[in-house]
Amino acid sequence: MRVVNRAIAVQKQRKSDRIESMTVLGDMLQKHFGESDTFDIGDTLGELCMQIPAVDLLPTMQMLRDNEDFGFAQLIDIAGLDYADYGGRQSKRKRFAVVYHLLSLKNNTRLRVRAFCEEDDFPQMSSVCKVWSAADWFEREAFDLFGIVFHGHNDLRRILTDYGFVGHPFRKDFPISGHVEMRYDPEKKRVIYVPVSIAPREVTPRIVREESFAKERDNS
Repeated sequence: MRVVNRAIAVQKQRKSDRIESMTVLGDMLQKHFGESDTFDIGDTLGELCMQIPAVDLLPTMQMLRDNEDFGFAQLIDIAGLDYADYGGRQSKRKRFAVVYHLLSLKNNTRLRVRAFCEEDDFPQMSSVCKVWSAADWFEREAFDLFGIVFHGHNDLRRILTDYGFVGHPFRKDFPISGHVEMRYDPEKKRVIYVPVSIAPREVTPRIVREESFAKERDNS
């Protein structure tokens, strides 16, 4: 019992420390960026988030890494986002965004940074490879799956799909079954691409009930 109580106390203390560090980091972010109307800083899903304009991405990331108050020397992940029909309705915001997850080992803090691409037809974003070399494959993945072009990337090519792949499979308007499929052709003795043979189908789950379902309840 003592072991359980001790474990609960340790978890509570860690949660308290995390909330305190988030509060301190939030205050410092407000001090450095709060005067700008284009920066939005807030707490989302228990993690501190900052939304910035795409044009300010590089200088902001450089400051977050080099400034001793922040010390975000490690880039954890980069993710592309497609907000088409977000929330079941046509969104007024820009369609594509890039999210950066940063970690400061020195201050034991995390930060999520989001920037929206200015154009929906040809989404573009500056590469942060010169700030964090780990961004290399992350940006290639976002380019491959969402079609977001990262300016300044030295080797921006597909990383998950085939080199002959057409389209970007994580976009909301890309069909779930895709456009083509691969199969081995015994006559040509090689793998070939052919139009996909899977018929489009509705993926909404349905419940099939018997005709007599709930009749006794309704008649009572």
